[in-house]
Amino acid sequence: MSEVVIGWWGLALSLLLIAAAIGVSLSYQLKLERSLLVATLRAVTQLALAGWALALILDDDTSTVFAWLWVGAMVPAAALTAKRRESRLPGLMLSTSIGYIFGLGISLTVVFALGIMPLENRVLVPIAGMIVGNSLKVVVVAATRLVDAVRDQSGEIEAMLALGIDRRRSLNKVRTEALRLALLPQIETTRSVGIVFLPGVLTGLILAGIDPLDAAIIQASVLFLILGSAAITGLVVVITGANQFITNDQRLIIPES
Repeated sequence: MSEVVIGWWGLALSLLLIAAAIGVSLSYQLKLERSLLVATLRAVTQLALAGWALALILDDDTSTVFAWLWVGAMVPAAALTAKRRESRLPGLMLSTSIGYIFGLGISLTVVFALGIMPLENRVLVPIAGMIVGNSLKVVVVAATRLVDAVRDQSGEIEAMLALGIDRRRSLNKVRTEALRLALLPQIETTRSVGIVFLPGVLTGLILAGIDPLDAAIIQASVLFLILGSAAITGLVVVITGANQFITNDQRLIIPES
């Protein structure tokens, strides 16, 4: 079985698809040309840096401490990204960090403490990265849905508060809706894997020459870790986030549009 290596020339040729996307944007006046170019440049730069850093981390002589430091840096970086994407929710950076401490912490504990995967640099960093990255999408959607729901249902919430209903029950509906809508895409991804599409881990392992069945088992485990961690992280965000809109004297702070 031949090794799959595309090199820089292959990477350059793959940019033909970006050119096609830019052509579509120009033809239909989508005004996405700049975004496509910036996204492409950032992807190449960031992945090249990540590849260089991973080469150092994955060296046999590199201590696991450096891998844990990388994982630790992922949490504030993801929390800051969430804050930038949904700035209307106060305290989102802190709540996201707390959510990751629980979600990512539980996932990594299950994986390594129960011996599902070996605690090695080559396993720790990629697994943590996939969990954090996919959970971030859930966090952003949950935060956005929560803010929109509080604003849209402000009259109903204020009426319940005026009747003496506590903040937990007054906000229960918007929290539930926000978390449910945020988790649905990840649930659909888990449900349709292997039929509608082949996800990244499975594809990468097959390209690396791993037996397809073994690759499928690893992919399934990763999907379960992602879904569970995303649910825990999203739950923390919507619970703590909703409380930001209720004052101590039971008044609703309506978020900006």
